[in-house]
Amino acid sequence: MQLTIELQMLGWAIVLGLVQLLAASASMTAQRGAKWNASARDGAAKPLTGVAARLDRAFGNYLETFPIFAAAVLAVNVAGRSSAETALAVQLYLWARVAYVPVYAAGIPYLRSAIWVVSFWGIVKLVRALLGI
Repeated sequence: MQLTIELQMLGWAIVLGLVQLLAASASMTAQRGAKWNASARDGAAKPLTGVAARLDRAFGNYLETFPIFAAAVLAVNVAGRSSAETALAVQLYLWARVAYVPVYAAGIPYLRSAIWVVSFWGIVKLVRALLGI
């Protein structure tokens, strides 16, 4: 059985999440040290700065949008609502999220926000297709 494009893009979005987790974790460890990373982390951590802080925030943003995206993809598939519009929607989300990470890490403010809007629009298109609106 071949996966729909929506489920394929969901799979790649999961891969992106894993890559973001590794990048954020590696940069956090680089700033705070391996000893801190291996510790119980009971005390307050020193705040992240620069790229490490931006990668951490980018991953946090991914965690905010991904569950909604995943639920919409699964609902569209279960409801049999896959279409050219939903294929476009999932690609808008995924490719915008891919672009979001380096742009956020580089600290480019307005472009980052525009890219986020594109990914959000992908989710909106999925929900519209699901609800038939």
